[in-house]
Amino acid sequence: MAIRFDGRVAIVTGAGNGLGKAHALGLASRGAKVVVNDFGGARDGTGASLSPAEAVVEEIRKAGGTAMADGADVSNFEQVAAMVERATKEWGSVDIMCANAGILRDKSFGKMEAADFQKVLDVHLVGTFYCCKAVWAGMRDRNYGRIVLTTSSSGLYGNFGQANYGAAKSGMVGLMNVLAEEGRKNNIRVNIISPTAATRMTEELLPPQALQLMKPNAITPAVEYMLSEDAPTRTIMGAGAGSFAVIKILESEGINLPESDWTPDAIAAHFAEISDMSKAKALTGAFEQTQKYVAQAAVRAGIKL
Repeated sequence: MAIRFDGRVAIVTGAGNGLGKAHALGLASRGAKVVVNDFGGARDGTGASLSPAEAVVEEIRKAGGTAMADGADVSNFEQVAAMVERATKEWGSVDIMCANAGILRDKSFGKMEAADFQKVLDVHLVGTFYCCKAVWAGMRDRNYGRIVLTTSSSGLYGNFGQANYGAAKSGMVGLMNVLAEEGRKNNIRVNIISPTAATRMTEELLPPQALQLMKPNAITPAVEYMLSEDAPTRTIMGAGAGSFAVIKILESEGINLPESDWTPDAIAAHFAEISDMSKAKALTGAFEQTQKYVAQAAVRAGIKL
């Protein structure tokens, strides 16, 4: 059966251009009522205009969909809360949050100013928290919610000149992990997309022939799936140019050392065993790591837990 969003209300941030626009158009085409949020600033976050959001709303309405424009700055909680309140008053609820808004202020770490680091964190990480916080109580009350955050390979794997962006994006994975756990009992499913596409954010980084393969609407199917009724939760999905993958953070099985070997020299001597990934697995929660280490220590000590 085709995935639909009839009767659902969605907010898509940063939806005036690029990925956010593709997500907003996609959700609307499948029946969602969409708040098209965009601050309308430049790529570095300066300036403001509602025109990009209004243009996307007009496109949705011409196609027979329902949408409204909103210019809330995601780094301002009062504005985000007002946006959610407005959508709820107009349409009765907010069922879907797609946190996509972002800016770039790339510089090598040695040249990066503290203000540029802070601003990128404010928009990406703090802004994502604000978006989730503003919809959370309503989703809990209605026992339904679907949230997709937006991470990046720059945070997951690293990229020169993006200490601010990478730190914010990897921080969002931690936020997703916790919200997914806390949302389970109220049917709130939280996932995160790691996209790569031809947008204002990447147009100067890739050659033209590569950009032609990387259409923003190639990401949207993964986002729609993770926002759907039967979505998974706590999933990191990579997407780009029609390719889709699941990303996991793995931990090696590791070894337990006797107290006499709790030294950096012993770590160096055993590092090949410690870093052996042949039995690595993704842990399902923070306490699972503790349980594993305690179990290994108990075996060495001959203690039955």
